[in-house]
Amino acid sequence: MPQMISEGAITNGKKVPMVVLAMLMSLGNGIAASNQVKDGNLSVNLKTTSPGFFETFNQKEGRKFKAAYTFPKANQEIWIRYWLAGNGVNPDKAVELLKVPAPETLQGMKNGTMEAFSTGDPWPSRITRDNIGHLAATTAQIWKAHPEEYLAVRADWVDKNPKAAVALLRGLIGAQMWLDKPENKDEVAQILSSRKWYNVPLPVLQESLKGPYKLGAAGTPENDPRTGPPYWASERGTISYPYKSLTLWFLIESLRRKFYPGTVDTIEQAKAINDKVTREDLWRQAAKEVGVLEQHIPTSSSRGKETFFDGVVYDPENP
Repeated sequence: MPQMISEGAITNGKKVPMVVLAMLMSLGNGIAASNQVKDGNLSVNLKTTSPGFFETFNQKEGRKFKAAYTFPKANQEIWIRYWLAGNGVNPDKAVELLKVPAPETLQGMKNGTMEAFSTGDPWPSRITRDNIGHLAATTAQIWKAHPEEYLAVRADWVDKNPKAAVALLRGLIGAQMWLDKPENKDEVAQILSSRKWYNVPLPVLQESLKGPYKLGAAGTPENDPRTGPPYWASERGTISYPYKSLTLWFLIESLRRKFYPGTVDTIEQAKAINDKVTREDLWRQAAKEVGVLEQHIPTSSSRGKETFFDGVVYDPENP
């Protein structure tokens, strides 16, 4: 989105230069399926658990399977499209994709507005806990340690206020490190469950933040209990760092899905667009000022190759 806003793609042609200063978190999203399709046993690997499901469903119901996401041309739409396409299901032909705000998912699942929904927690956890549906797949299954939310700021503000931008990053980095400590998860859940924020039951947020998630139509707990979505550290290193290799993936995926206007013909052009938006220097400065250990400050703009659930390997050197 910051890349497309900078190029005027989703702002009616008005170019508003943006810069990505940090990654906020990893994982934490899921694709929930309603109880109406429980017999379909939808999972991350549809080829194994649900072969031919969508074709059979569409023939039986006389309409397309309805799948929703929260905001167009953003991560939740990308995740559900990747999940479908990675399983050999054409997201533009086999299903009807809908835009539905996250708080409306519960009612939508209950009244049959949709059969599946791609969104961030606490909504998938709420859907499963209220027995409205089940968690068919987590984005952690689709792409381990994947990038999720980012902090993007108007470039003109950063240029005018570099010290404030660094102060903002210092506060963010401190918050991310605090959020990642298991002993703080209950306090976070308590804060977010209030009417001021999510206004959802405390156990739902505790499950969202701490895990383990219950997967599939049978509601089987994950084999490896997780500490919920990580905010600071993952198996691929420091989450907060704005790796250009990861923001480049979103640009490439946006081109693939025709979210991005016009044509980008070469790797060099794509990298130039990405380099203009993703900024690493202020994060490094803030991390040093906050006392982040040297080994936790990445020395490269690339996290290297990434492997997805369908066996596809993304190489940022040859995207």
